[in-house]
Amino acid sequence: MTVRYVKLWKRLLDMGLKRTDLISRAGISSNVLAKLGRDEFVAMESISKICKALNCDVGDIMEMIDEENINNNGKETHSN
Repeated sequence: MTVRYVKLWKRLLDMGLKRTDLISRAGISSNVLAKLGRDEFVAMESISKICKALNCDVGDIMEMIDEENINNNGKETHSN
């Protein structure tokens, strides 16, 4: 499984916020922000802080994707 934070970036955009605004709003470090930007796993404590700051649930900011469904371009594929 891999993690994607596309929903987080869209939510920030919809709220008129920049990625760096998330640092002060959620109280996360720049290292956590960098990991989010690289679609890496971060601690649940950080995810919880982000959800609280953005008034949302975990599923509103991230998704787990089965690695078997990702093509060479990093895009999700759907198999039936």
